Amino acid sequence: MELFPAVLIGGPPNSGKSVLTANLTQALRRRGVQHYVLRACPDGEGDWTHTADQERVRTIIVPRAWTPAFVDHVCRDLKGRHLPLIVDVGGRPRPWQEPIFDHCTHAILLTPDEASRLTWLDLIARHGLPCLADLRSALKGEARLEAERPVLRGTLVGLEWGVQLHNPLFEALTGRLAQLFAYDAQLLRQTHLRLAPVETTVDLDRLARTLGVPHHGRQAAWGPRHLPIVLDYLPEATPLGLYGRGPNWLYAALALHAYPQPVYQFDVRLGWVQPPALRHAMPRAGTPLQATVTQSTGGLHLEFTLPAGYLDYGQAEGLAVPPVPPGRGLILSGKLPHWLLTALAVAYRAAPWLAIYQPQQGNRAVVIHSRVATPTVGAQPRL
Repeated sequence: MELFPAVLIGGPPNSGKSVLTANLTQALRRRGVQHYVLRACPDGEGDWTHTADQERVRTIIVPRAWTPAFVDHVCRDLKGRHLPLIVDVGGRPRPWQEPIFDHCTHAILLTPDEASRLTWLDLIARHGLPCLADLRSALKGEARLEAERPVLRGTLVGLEWGVQLHNPLFEALTGRLAQLFAYDAQLLRQTHLRLAPVETTVDLDRLARTLGVPHHGRQAAWGPRHLPIVLDYLPEATPLGLYGRGPNWLYAALALHAYPQPVYQFDVRLGWVQPPALRHAMPRAGTPLQATVTQSTGGLHLEFTLPAGYLDYGQAEGLAVPPVPPGRGLILSGKLPHWLLTALAVAYRAAPWLAIYQPQQGNRAVVIHSRVATPTVGAQPRL
């Protein structure tokens, strides 16, 4: 018996599933509902595409192909989940990709026409998934709530990146998920923290409230200006466990702050993990982690990619990362799991200064570590 629900968002391409998913997770976070979005499709989209500049989003997203290894990876993550999940499965699942459906517990459908609706109803029925919501996606018109029970029905309109949904149908859908995901948030947090492999654990949300970081709803609005305050508050060179939602640069900065002591991060797919050790050597063609090095303002920009769209944690130990000339500041970027980004930060800790790029910061990175007068920690050099 699986403890946590996993709700599949299904529908054809370009029906607005990723936009709906991004709106749902933001609304659930505002309610304080513990959950996680699992992007079970290697298309490069995520929450950041909803909050970053849309012109930049279009230059970053790189479609990737499905592979059997990717399907196995997603299925393993689903089986080992530590929180309720919203699962975005893409728009054209083939039969060999459908094992992902077997690890889900419910479905929400978003379709633009009757033909695609019937196709997806048949698909989830074959895998025994009860339908929570059967929704129509339209480009124009007005959102309509047509029925709430037993299946939520209605029409959502104008699902485009950057759009914030506010209508009775969306509120009803959020409420349905909140009810399904109604596990005691404090009990979940305490259970996860109790399993931490170190004595000192940092609950990022509690830390934000302690330090006066503003919140949007119940979500901490971390900004680069908070970084020096955080590093001054937490002990240096102390083993740490990091728990909760936070920007990639905050995780990387705390990993360096704790070094040479270990850092453990709570990953909803894996539980508590330690960043793997990486080695300096030119990555060979075909290895799962690739990098390009370009000149940036005052330093070098290292952009890392996962050609397969994912990297198994068990395969990351000892991966090669490009050596860089001494004395050069570095900006690291890439659509990577937090545990890999913290590993990269530790691997490049000898740089005079180190910055992490996050799309929400526009064309700027965030300096997380500096041995020189400028730039200082929290500064934002351009790419």
